[in-house]
Amino acid sequence: MGRFQHIQVSSSKGVQTILLNRPEKRNALSPEMIDELEQVLRDSANCDCGVVILTGAGSAFCAGLDMDHLETMKARTVEEHRRDSENMARVLRTLYEFPKPIIAAVNGPAMAGGMGLATLCDFTYAVPEARFGFTEVRVGFVPAIVASFLLRQVGEKRTRELLLSGRILRPDEACRMGLITRIVQPEELLAEAHALAQSLLMNSPEAMHAVKALLISHSRDQIDEEIEDAIAANARQRSSEDFREGVRAFLDHRRPEWPSLHSKV
Repeated sequence: MGRFQHIQVSSSKGVQTILLNRPEKRNALSPEMIDELEQVLRDSANCDCGVVILTGAGSAFCAGLDMDHLETMKARTVEEHRRDSENMARVLRTLYEFPKPIIAAVNGPAMAGGMGLATLCDFTYAVPEARFGFTEVRVGFVPAIVASFLLRQVGEKRTRELLLSGRILRPDEACRMGLITRIVQPEELLAEAHALAQSLLMNSPEAMHAVKALLISHSRDQIDEEIEDAIAANARQRSSEDFREGVRAFLDHRRPEWPSLHSKV
């Protein structure tokens, strides 16, 4: 497998570990990191490993999209915004449709797109200090791509509540919702993830692949349509004044002054 700048890959006893490795940025997703993650996942789907573990370096699992990058996008066209949205959609779709069992070992906060990465895995182990939230509305963004998957995980009422409020979940609440599988102490997180992986390796690879393919087949056509709508909504919102103000306010550590409030007559 090739060398990557923002991701480390290691293998042991039939298990491949993918480490998000931008700890100085809380593993925030830059365009380069998104491209690398998609490539690593595709490589892992075709390698000799039987199970994959996804985790983060440092104190965070993944802070979501890199806000410094988003600030540079103000002058981009709708087409460029759409390409960025398509890239993120491909990563989440690749994760959702991954043919082998995949375990998220959530070592810290998993926010926005980072929460999507964590909760789309088949199993999600999280430390008590982890925090979860689809916080996009706080910066004038739309969590459009994750919405399709979240609807299937928790239902429409919960999805509306989580996406509209942007509130932060503790692991115990996320566990009750079915978004994470188990809460594990930090010093035991990777050991427990590897123990689960070893137990999965005792199962028939063909049967596990068939189970995942069956579940995905039930909703593939509908997800195709929903993701296309989500990409369009995502790209539109990235071109909005509220989004530009939200990103600026986040980086300036101040409260946003939403232009859409002042545009109302």
